[in-house]
This record gives sequence, structure tokens and C-alpha cells, in this order.
Amino acid sequence: MSTGTPTVHRVMRSRWLLPAVLVVAGLVYLGAAWAGGKRQLGLEMLGVMVLAAVALLLARRNETVRGFTTADARDERFAHLDLLATAISGTFTICAVIVGFIVDIARGGNGGPYVLLAVIAGVSYIAALVVLRFRS
Repeated sequence: MSTGTPTVHRVMRSRWLLPAVLVVAGLVYLGAAWAGGKRQLGLEMLGVMVLAAVALLLARRNETVRGFTTADARDERFAHLDLLATAISGTFTICAVIVGFIVDIARGGNGGPYVLLAVIAGVSYIAALVVLRFRS
């Protein structure tokens, strides 16, 4: 049984959604860099995001690309691969935060930014466990 409206499902499965998000993110990067006085960097970041959006549109005929970039969750294989890749990515990111914290402390810093990222990772992990425990 579907929980969303047909319009929402149509938009989420649109081939234009992810490329549009990439371009909007590039515009946000451009605005942030421009505000920080780094117009060239902003233009380069926008260019990278536009290229990624174009590449995604050109690769849409590929079953794997389509499987990972649409909101159609009928294929359990893609859902499982996505979950596994997310877990691996999260593990590497957390390891990088821990290493960054250690390096910052070793250089005489207070580890501040890394502590915040570690707290976010830990709290979100525990919250996810609690929510998933009660949902299953």
C-alpha cells in the first residue's frame, strides 16, 4: 500500500530529480564561495556539479545507474547494495573523524570539530537503533 500521493511518486521517480538536485547544490556552493570571496572556486564547484548532472543524465540507460538513482525500491538487490554501501561509507567516515581528532589533539588542538562530528555520528546511530528496534 502506498503512503504518498501519485504526484510525489512521479516526481521522486523523475529522471530530472537527482540532476536538478546536483545543479542546485552547485549553485549553493557557488553562492557560499562567492560570499567568501572565492568566486573562481565557486564557479569550479558549480562546473563539477553540472558535469555530474550531465553524466548522470547520459548514463540513465544503464540499469545499474537507474537502479541506484530512482526512488523505485522494487529491486531488493539495489536496496541491499545501497544499504551496504551506506554502512561502509559511514564506517570509513567515522574512522576519518577519529583519526582527525587524534591528529588534531597531537598537534595541540582541542579536537573541537571532530568531537562534534563524532557526537552526531554516535547519537544518530543510537537513535537509529532505538527506532529500528521498536519498528521491527
